Amino acid sequence: MYSTAFLDLPPLQAAAGEVHLPGSKSISNRVLLLAALSNGTTTVNDLLASDDTRVMLDALRQIGCTVDEAGNTVRITGLGGRLPQSPAKLFMGNAGTAMRPLTAALALLGGEFELSGVPRMHERPIGDLVDALRQLGCQIDYLGNDGYPPLRIAHANGVPALALAAPIRVRGDVSSQFLTALLMALPLAAGTQSIVIEVVGELISKPYIAITLQLLARFGIVVEHQDWQRFTIAAGSRYQSPGTIHVEADASSASYFIALGAITSSADGQNGIKIQGVGLDSIQGDIRFVDAARAMGAVVTGGPNWLHIQRGEPGQGWPLKAIDLDCNHIPDAAMTLAVMALYAEGTTTLRNIASWRVKETDRIAAMATELRKLGATVEEGADFIRVTPPAEAQDWKAASIHTYDDHRVAMCFSLAAFNPAGVPVRIEDPKCVAKTFPDYFETLFSVSHAATDRVPVICIDGPTASGKGTVAAAVAQRLGYRFLDSGAMYRITALAALRAGLKIDAGHEARIAQMAETLPVRFEAGRVWLGSDDVTEAIRTEEAGMNASRVSALPAVRQALVALQHSFRRLPGLVADGRDMGTVIFPEAPLKVYLTASAACRAERRYKQLISKGFSASIDDLRADLEARDLRDSSRPVAPLKPAQDALVLDNSHLTIDEAVEQVLTWWQERQPFSAAVAKG
Repeated sequence: MYSTAFLDLPPLQAAAGEVHLPGSKSISNRVLLLAALSNGTTTVNDLLASDDTRVMLDALRQIGCTVDEAGNTVRITGLGGRLPQSPAKLFMGNAGTAMRPLTAALALLGGEFELSGVPRMHERPIGDLVDALRQLGCQIDYLGNDGYPPLRIAHANGVPALALAAPIRVRGDVSSQFLTALLMALPLAAGTQSIVIEVVGELISKPYIAITLQLLARFGIVVEHQDWQRFTIAAGSRYQSPGTIHVEADASSASYFIALGAITSSADGQNGIKIQGVGLDSIQGDIRFVDAARAMGAVVTGGPNWLHIQRGEPGQGWPLKAIDLDCNHIPDAAMTLAVMALYAEGTTTLRNIASWRVKETDRIAAMATELRKLGATVEEGADFIRVTPPAEAQDWKAASIHTYDDHRVAMCFSLAAFNPAGVPVRIEDPKCVAKTFPDYFETLFSVSHAATDRVPVICIDGPTASGKGTVAAAVAQRLGYRFLDSGAMYRITALAALRAGLKIDAGHEARIAQMAETLPVRFEAGRVWLGSDDVTEAIRTEEAGMNASRVSALPAVRQALVALQHSFRRLPGLVADGRDMGTVIFPEAPLKVYLTASAACRAERRYKQLISKGFSASIDDLRADLEARDLRDSSRPVAPLKPAQDALVLDNSHLTIDEAVEQVLTWWQERQPFSAAVAKG
């Protein structure tokens, strides 16, 4: 997951390949609570790993459930009629699928609880659910503003005396989660009489209620309904674990990749996007996003547990067609349609989306604001949004997208990077996708393609002990870019050659060069890996340095390593450090920095480094060695050490590492087309 302050997406050209999506949030949190209320142990396979499921799991442990986790499989031993442990203070983050149903369940079970969340959760309405629970006799108090969390549940005698003779009335036109919460909680009270729930007003998001009803049935609870307005829970209903249950991949998350297939051409001989984990037979209402995508021109096929999406032929499905759609049945996925509208001919209108106003943010206002940044014309109302795309390709604008701590805003607007103008898009706070899809951007990049020269590169060259490696690694981390330590490449090649039994000399040059072309090297979290072997320490010895010098003297090996270093230029970008990154390897890089410091300063740094590791050293000897090495490096016939003509020279003799990093980032921001100030992270 990208935890950077922002993530810059370069212009993307095409997409093709296969993606495996995480489990459905809607199914995951429902299943977790149902398992917690049941008798027996439930094994949940392919559970979504996200912020929302994490707060639910933590809460279930607090109230006395046994929770065992192993990867994306979780075993939950439910309360099975036992009272929950209390008192307890439960933190629900910004997870409506945890806050609303858990509030209802705990109010009926009895005990003393406080439920709170992040500030935005305290702005999301819960009054209609609380009113319905108070009808029953539950004791619930607001700890802040009336109608909103945080809440306190407390009953004088531990267990509430419930009034169940009359139908329980709940509004259905604000959030379907209020009805879902009651449907999941009330079976706990279904003793000798049936329980009736009546919906006041139009029920929005009916497909989400359908998910609730299907999952209730899996746990032994059958609910009848009349026209989605009157729901009856049979007397004697009792939760029983199904033993094992599988969580489908998230259909709302699938919408981004359905859209991706619809707006992009294929690449590398592959046709379209294949989605694994959810199919046309999904129980999730958001699978009907497929119908909307088809109406706009996408070619979608599918089967059990898979979908395949391609862009339509020119004039038949491409450009996309504008639509006018009632989106009550796909409220979350409909956000993706608003960004697809940027690629459509005409004006797209999405109606009946008032629920957007009370989600993780006011999504109508948020989508309108950010779409306008890209050059779209947008009209918004209480329950609709109307989007007209930029008239011509040149009317698209590079934009820094504010994401409002809303995962769906971040994921939707990543699709704008495929714009016909070839302008980049910045996604602010990309880690907000952790709510439902922590690896979203990694998954997007795995199937996306960009012209090599559009993948940004920052080169940081400089002499030995100038700090270039430390600075480059920090810059890469701040931007979320890949990192290349070119000096380590020669050390790794030498190590691999010796491990293969090859002497480092001209007689073995061809074989070492052939091996160097495909070395499985990667740099992650400050470590250096050769395949599955951590070689960080092995390549830092004096012997490894001497062997690297021998390798670098072999022309064929140097050439092979040029190609290998070029292969590191992958999405979303690269920071490369070395001695010839800006002059030889990436001469067209948009930012080249030549980092230097006086020999005296570098000698002192190296001295402190060696002393800290327990080695004896002489500053005078170190300085003489560095000056001699500078002379050799700058006068060598192949790729001599020198600043590129357009490099910015940064003397960090008197700068801290953080100050040097900030200067490089400032220079980088000055080259970006975004109006937002540089984000600090």
